[in-house]
Amino acid sequence: MPTYHTNKSYDSDLRLLSDHILLIASRVEKMVANSIKALSHNDQNLARETIAYDKIIDKDEMLIDRQCLELLAQRQPLGQDLRFVVSVLKMVTYFERIGDLAGKICQRVIKLKGQQKLAPLEGIENMASLVQEMIKEVIEAFLLQDNSRALAVIKQDDAIDEIYHQTTRLYIREMTDSGAETEAYYHLLSIAKWLERMGDHCTNLAELIIFMIKGEDVRHQQIHNPKRVEY
Repeated sequence: MPTYHTNKSYDSDLRLLSDHILLIASRVEKMVANSIKALSHNDQNLARETIAYDKIIDKDEMLIDRQCLELLAQRQPLGQDLRFVVSVLKMVTYFERIGDLAGKICQRVIKLKGQQKLAPLEGIENMASLVQEMIKEVIEAFLLQDNSRALAVIKQDDAIDEIYHQTTRLYIREMTDSGAETEAYYHLLSIAKWLERMGDHCTNLAELIIFMIKGEDVRHQQIHNPKRVEY
């Protein structure tokens, strides 16, 4: 969050921008939750509703982009305010991408038409729970200006990666050993990959929050567990 100013109009603009990035974050979190609920319960209607909801996220992105550009042009922020506006301008892109991926999951739910019942979904559901937790922690880190929470989000990405590799190996083994329905597993492998990407986007969001708070660029630094699993 930016600092307070004697210029009330400027203060109001910054607060409105903060409110809007929090709103898109909560909407994206809802999309992720609904996409996995649609998968787990074979809820075709919920899948279609979630796909349609992505249009709202797209409008949010355009609104926030416009707000950021107007602030940069009209207010010419400096220091912490500049970091705040630049960070939000980048953050909204990652939230929009997570929303897109949730929509893609729902598209696969529609194609599966219940075939996922043939396969174990525990890994995918666990990944989705972690992604939702990461989004919640990103929101808290942003609201509270909490660097430690942002760092914790980055470290959580390793857990998602590990579950992703385990789930991928399981699905490939099921396809090759038991002659299971290949199409269903193909869709589930895509869903698992998209959840892994969501974890990456949450990591990017956390890195931006650290930059916003401390002015420190932690991208490409060894914050993760060095013993992370590779596949």
